[in-house]
Amino acid sequence: MRMKTDQTYAIDVDAEATYLPAQSLPHQDRYVFSYTITLRNSGTVSAQLKSRHWIITNANGDIEEVHGEGVVGKQPHLKPGESFTYTSGAVLTTPVAAMQGYYDMIASDGKPFRAPIAPFTLAIPGCLH
Repeated sequence: MRMKTDQTYAIDVDAEATYLPAQSLPHQDRYVFSYTITLRNSGTVSAQLKSRHWIITNANGDIEEVHGEGVVGKQPHLKPGESFTYTSGAVLTTPVAAMQGYYDMIASDGKPFRAPIAPFTLAIPGCLH
């Protein structure tokens, strides 16, 4: 039997990464990526993004955690069905890495909740098969 989950507080997160060769210096272990995130409020209440928490794991297994208020200087407020898309970047020391984390949200009824960011890969083209 499948359990019904509460969809009152639900933010869908989609991520897409792009390697930026013009800004990268592989011979100096500098690999630059942009990533575009789309958040969509699939819940039934409005919610505002308050902060972010990223966990970045490079190909050597080194982990960097990044915390901060909002995203790209904004704390978007999303009504049910609304989306917000932004692009940011990451400078890595390896040609492959994974990013994951969560956004801390606050619903219009005052309830805080987290919107998980599923792991996604940053990799130079042809590096992974």
